[in-house]
Amino acid sequence: MERTAQCHCGSLRVIATGDPEFINACHCQACQRRTGAVMHSGAFYRKEKVRTVGAAKVYARDVEGVRKVRFHFCPECGSNVYWYADLRPEYVGVAVGAFADPSFPTPTFSVWEQTKHPWVHVPEGVPRFPRGRQ
Repeated sequence: MERTAQCHCGSLRVIATGDPEFINACHCQACQRRTGAVMHSGAFYRKEKVRTVGAAKVYARDVEGVRKVRFHFCPECGSNVYWYADLRPEYVGVAVGAFADPSFPTPTFSVWEQTKHPWVHVPEGVPRFPRGRQ
């Protein structure tokens, strides 16, 4: 099975094969600011299962001063579609919203719940962490 995630204008795409290894819901303030939403959800695929198409602009953000996350944005519409994180170098993170698929699987865990908006509800049974998950 292949799934395609894309930016708003369609210029930057990710074609992912199979199911993601894991999916997170992140409530950290950095993700809130990056997405302009109250939370972010990312699907993580092994690098060999992902193909990217189109030009991207990259923004590298320091995380706790010890590692980086490199976000890939469409230079035309500005949508963040995928990223690489030093914490998990074997994976590509893909914005779940970029798939625009309401049948996409439920997150496998929820992180940074200490800054979660109180009216956001995480599905029952999803493991929850006040901060990040190593």
